Amino acid sequence: FALLAQSDMPDPARACALLAQAAGAAGMVGGQVCDCLAQAENIDALETMHQMKTGALIRAAIALGAACGALSAAEEQALARYADHIGLAFQVADDVLDVEGACETLGKTAGKDARQNKVTYVSLLGLDAAKKRMHTLYEEAHGALTVFGARGRLLDGVARRMVMRSC
Repeated sequence: FALLAQSDMPDPARACALLAQAAGAAGMVGGQVCDCLAQAENIDALETMHQMKTGALIRAAIALGAACGALSAAEEQALARYADHIGLAFQVADDVLDVEGACETLGKTAGKDARQNKVTYVSLLGLDAAKKRMHTLYEEAHGALTVFGARGRLLDGVARRMVMRSC
């Protein structure tokens, strides 16, 4: 927050507000509370929780980057769609990796979610449907970048790497 407040961005106060919202009760902290209380009992609740957690931080990172440039309203909306889709795709990939991945890739013990009876995309949808959802979300993120043409390639590569970590 201090770095943002002291930055030479066009609107440092707006940047701080974006990060505060993403990190606070309406964002990561609120989503983490939902996760700890195991409140996600269906796919809609699970997606809301993940949009609050990881999704909020990804959206903030994208919005903060966008705030540094001169983008049109259409480009800002495209980046918001990209961030929303890739944030969820990242979580679906994480749930798939918990079932199929190696501990080195995950950074945690594989199978931990199932042992803790956590509600995940895999537990709600099944492995194959979760993978399909992950790929659909990636395609939607990819499609959101078309407004940028070749300038969107770097963000598309980021999305691809986030989703295809080892799935």
